[in-house]
Amino acid sequence: MTGRVSAVKPVIIISADWREEAGGAIELGNWYVSAVIQAGGIPLAAPPSEDFDDFESAASDILSAGSALLLSGGPDVDPCFFGQGPHRRLGRVNPVRDQLEMALARHALKRGIPVLGICRGMQLLNVAAGGGLVQDIQSSMPKALCHFVQAPRAYPTHWVTVVPGSMLHRILGHDRIRVNSFHHQACSPLAPGFVQAARADDGVVEAIELQPGQGPSHFALGVQWHPECMFRKFPLFLRLFEALVKAAQGGMP
Repeated sequence: MTGRVSAVKPVIIISADWREEAGGAIELGNWYVSAVIQAGGIPLAAPPSEDFDDFESAASDILSAGSALLLSGGPDVDPCFFGQGPHRRLGRVNPVRDQLEMALARHALKRGIPVLGICRGMQLLNVAAGGGLVQDIQSSMPKALCHFVQAPRAYPTHWVTVVPGSMLHRILGHDRIRVNSFHHQACSPLAPGFVQAARADDGVVEAIELQPGQGPSHFALGVQWHPECMFRKFPLFLRLFEALVKAAQGGMP
């Protein structure tokens, strides 16, 4: 990391889910909380709510309470946000969560607040910045690998090639890694200013990052796998959360 780094533990805002079908329960996997704590941050959940009068104002206020944003995994992003109708294999969507997280991502990018997107979070980050999604990999890419594998959450199931010279490569320090995989959608096209940072062997984009000079903050990163589920067995993946915490303190990889 470079730059002046604060010794104070930064607050990391973590987006949470809201499940209407579960009586309005707020849900956030403890994996995310543990990863942020282990990386040296203070986790703060940001749940969506129908009670927000204005999602843009709510997002701005929420981000003022922290120093970085972690967009967590979850259901599919409503394709209306990238100008498409629902694919026949579209999964559950949550319009309240979509609206809040879209606003959180846009405000974070505009204000230079470091942001890490995980799985759905990477996809939402791409859409919020002006990109799109492949709504169903299996239908659109018949020769693709299985990207939604029925396996333990920490189990790595396929290889990913990390782009040399990318910020992600500097963080992980590896050209090839094995990752877990629980998604059926993929980022395409990439949002303006974002580039591919990793790909699966079938060509599916596995990580994206904001190019230097494309915004107030250079730390805007998304990964398609779930490092929060892997870091205890594979400490390499804690580096992603440590990088987010360092960026929140003023450092950069």
